[in-house]
Amino acid sequence: MNFKDLREYIRFLEEKGDLVRIKTPVNHELEITEIADRTIKSGGPALLFENVTGSDMPVLINMFGSDQRMAWALGVDGLDEIVGRVEGLLDLMHGPPEGLMNKLRTLGQLVHLGSFQPKTVNSGPCQDVVLQGEDVDLYKFPILKCWPLDGGPFITLPLVITKDPETGIQNYGTYRMQVYDKQTTGMHWQTHKVGTHHYRMANELGLERFDVAVALGGDPATIWTGSAPLPPDMDEMAAAGFLREEGVELVKAKTNDLLVPAQAEIVLEGYVVPGEERTEGPFGDHTGYYSMEDPYPVFHVTCITHRNDPIYPATVVGRPPMEDYWMGKVTERIFLPMMKMILPEIVDINMPAEGIFHNLVIVSVKKEYPGQGRKVMHGLWGLGLMSLVKTIIVVDHFVDVQNISEVAWRVANNIDPAQDFVFSTGPIDDLDIGSPTPKFGSKVGIDATVKMPQEGGREREWPPDIVMDDAIKALVDSKWSDYGLG
Repeated sequence: MNFKDLREYIRFLEEKGDLVRIKTPVNHELEITEIADRTIKSGGPALLFENVTGSDMPVLINMFGSDQRMAWALGVDGLDEIVGRVEGLLDLMHGPPEGLMNKLRTLGQLVHLGSFQPKTVNSGPCQDVVLQGEDVDLYKFPILKCWPLDGGPFITLPLVITKDPETGIQNYGTYRMQVYDKQTTGMHWQTHKVGTHHYRMANELGLERFDVAVALGGDPATIWTGSAPLPPDMDEMAAAGFLREEGVELVKAKTNDLLVPAQAEIVLEGYVVPGEERTEGPFGDHTGYYSMEDPYPVFHVTCITHRNDPIYPATVVGRPPMEDYWMGKVTERIFLPMMKMILPEIVDINMPAEGIFHNLVIVSVKKEYPGQGRKVMHGLWGLGLMSLVKTIIVVDHFVDVQNISEVAWRVANNIDPAQDFVFSTGPIDDLDIGSPTPKFGSKVGIDATVKMPQEGGREREWPPDIVMDDAIKALVDSKWSDYGLG
């Protein structure tokens, strides 16, 4: 299963009965958000709004808003298939394979992986129409104003493309963009993101202008990779190719040297001026609260290219669960094998919707020695963007971390607050509202594992769980219909 572009994915969802075309006139200011919010929270389908007031472009929303749609978007029937492929790739990295057949097998897999690299092409449908000068007008697009207090309309599902000024390696990230006027937007580059790093470098190098391109739409795997917290030197397009099992086609932008997805629906080309910033926000964010006004760089749009009859892709964030929860859940599943490579005692991990990714992580571990729960906390805080996690709960390997009821029961019973809370300080997400200072604050780890005698000087034996005898359970199973209980 592989989708060349957004249109193929839309047709696929429609065949599966998982997309609804809405022909009733709707407004892109607030109305689409309310419809999408109700649909997402009730487990509803993807939505294609075909009659948006003031625009002749349809709006696609909620394309990722379920486990099944997210799996389909990445070309599989279930996310376990992707996880299995990641685990297989990581197995190749454990060391040189032994034996001739294993060497040949490894070579074959690496050659196959090489075929997933992005492919530069001479032209693409994203450049069917080219607009420059006075024809550049962002207001021609049905850009959403999502929530009542938003500072204006926001582009919410962009793939923002920048290039490392020193290495030339491109990065693709999803950063919201407030539309200020026909030709300028904000660029919400948060402190810890790669786009921000490139912007800082441009500033330090004294560049007068820093080229940026923004792709809207494309195949769903490529769209998703913009949200994935990949290492700075890992090419998101290579990752998208691995997921799609086919390289992503890229074409040179019309007015700068950046490469953009050839199958995108819309591409915005332009630049930022290092040091030029403007107030951005408020914005109804994925925390469920508004992120308030702050200065951010300004993106100047100098050229717009798009397909004939383009489709405008969008998402809405707000009080969870929203569509971004399912996008993040894939990240959790795909990155779990990598975390296990570094911290092999990890069994499973859960980033629940209510924790909005960076506020709460629940992890189960196979504990073998005192202090291992604390070791895992500090290990996770040292892994890339996991450094922003505010709360880490560690439980034993036999606890189902996806079952919040079981986790709450174990935590409430197992902790001795004076002994089992670990406080630390460090970087926190830009959107955190709890800290009295921005970008830096405190964190807590909660060790809810079964304690060993050496941990905190425990003087009494840990009691066993209440579990019925297997023989009695089997007896009751065999007689259940006789009891008349249904």
